[in-house]
Amino acid sequence: MTHARPLPEYLIRRYLGWKATTYAENQGWYRRLAEEGQRPRAMVVSCCDSRVHVTSIFGADQGEFFIHRNIANLVPPYAPDSDHHGTSAAVEYAVSTLHVSHLIVLGHSGCGGVEGCYDMCSGDAPELEKTTSFIGRWMDILRPGYDRLPQGDRSERLRALEQESVVISLDNLMGFPFVREAVEDGRLTLHGLWNHIGDGSLRYWDETRHSFEPLN
Repeated sequence: MTHARPLPEYLIRRYLGWKATTYAENQGWYRRLAEEGQRPRAMVVSCCDSRVHVTSIFGADQGEFFIHRNIANLVPPYAPDSDHHGTSAAVEYAVSTLHVSHLIVLGHSGCGGVEGCYDMCSGDAPELEKTTSFIGRWMDILRPGYDRLPQGDRSERLRALEQESVVISLDNLMGFPFVREAVEDGRLTLHGLWNHIGDGSLRYWDETRHSFEPLN
């Protein structure tokens, strides 16, 4: 037996407002999406953080991006072990079924998941070390990034670890055989981005320089 309840009143009002305006003015587009299916050109792996708004950043409409969100925008290593792998399943669907041309990993400033990993690896979050912590075991993916952090103050190291979450995810993506094959065949390109929520800037991972450069 579930314990679901009706939506909060404010969400109902927002839905009714959207249906009467945005939907009503674009019914043809929505019906076309429903009838013809989705044909996104890009997949974006981003954080669950409510401040990360992928479609707003790129001015995208419905149907343009296949978006998967998780804690700290991480892609785990390829592990075909019959376990549950939501992120890996999303990547497989985007690359093998939707045939997206671009796969973007989007990190961001002030990431709570990254901060949790930093504290866990520093010995300041023993609760995340427990085998029962879903967050802690997910953030184990980022441990190698912590080991590579440069010296500096906490804020500098946190920012570096946020960017490591993008680099590690890009590296892990290349461990998926169908991703590697698509990249090597020129059917897919991988991109790493880091967004500063406060000033709206984007930086991209420049593999030749091994650094995040401003997106001008």
